[in-house]
Amino acid sequence: MYPPELTAPMRADLTDAGFQELQTPEDVDVALKQDGTTLVVVNSVCGCAAGTCRPGVKLSLAGDKKPDNLTTVFAGVHRDSTNKAREYMMPYPPSSPSIALFKNGELVHFVERHHIEGRSAEMIGEHLKSVYAEFC
Repeated sequence: MYPPELTAPMRADLTDAGFQELQTPEDVDVALKQDGTTLVVVNSVCGCAAGTCRPGVKLSLAGDKKPDNLTTVFAGVHRDSTNKAREYMMPYPPSSPSIALFKNGELVHFVERHHIEGRSAEMIGEHLKSVYAEFC
């Protein structure tokens, strides 16, 4: 587990942008079983989370189309809720950071860490906008 003082600004980076933290497995179940589209960002302390994932996700929300629900779990902080979210993300292996879009409870798109690393925030944001145009 990471110290709260280390992760607080990283968590706030998304919650200040309107993301709901899913802190328990029950929170995950409720969020992912609802109708509509739900974005889940698996947050992380790694450099690519700060450098491109979180900024890219926030850039993606500037368009007309966006998910109905914005949620996040934090790998290494909310271990149980992260593990529960990853059950919904199968067959993809655990990856942090990562980004998942669900529609009516079904996983419709997944961005693994290796699709985040080496890409700019703008590239990630534009990719997610195209995903939203298809599913939201």
